[in-house]
Amino acid sequence: MTDAAPRKFSFETVFDEEGGIAYAPPKQKRIFTLEEVTQIRAESFEEGQRSALVVAEQAAASALQGIAQAAQAALSTLVQIAHDHRVGSAELALACARQIADAALEQFPDAPARAALDALAAEITTGPRLTVRASADLVERFQHRLDDQAEALGMAGQIVVKADPMMPHAAFHFDWGDGRASYDPTVTAERVAQALHNALTAEGLHAEAVDPHALPSAINP
Repeated sequence: MTDAAPRKFSFETVFDEEGGIAYAPPKQKRIFTLEEVTQIRAESFEEGQRSALVVAEQAAASALQGIAQAAQAALSTLVQIAHDHRVGSAELALACARQIADAALEQFPDAPARAALDALAAEITTGPRLTVRASADLVERFQHRLDDQAEALGMAGQIVVKADPMMPHAAFHFDWGDGRASYDPTVTAERVAQALHNALTAEGLHAEAVDPHALPSAINP
């Protein structure tokens, strides 16, 4: 028994039983021609370029993905900012409109009633009389202005204005037997604000123009 370490198989030339060569290891070429060296160098350079191109393409793809993610995050932020700005602008416009409307109603409190009489004249003339309820301090003004308008509409003497202590300034209630209509500036302002709020909420982050025809009418039939 020997203590010598086993030798690894070297894959040298192997002979068969008849003395022929069963296996011969490929001979390693140690001398190359200039053309072979040039070809090997070109192949190695090309392989290196391919490897570098793959690495560059992977880096570019990763960078583009990062840019896309950053752009998506920025776009979401911009959409939210635009929506907040849209809501703020709508609220500011509504507040300005309220101030203008309040000032106009203070100067011309009978204007809504006269506009309603024009709009409803065809229906009101079918009844024998139009009863109008308004705040006590505006009864005389309403009676005078509506009488002048009624005469032009062929309704002379058909309008009676009565005082109602529960009526707010510039508010009114029409009753012509076959129908009724009323107007309250406070309630109307609240309905417009609620309609605008609902439209903006339903719109969410999708910028769509608010249809003015979707807002509630000032006159409640």
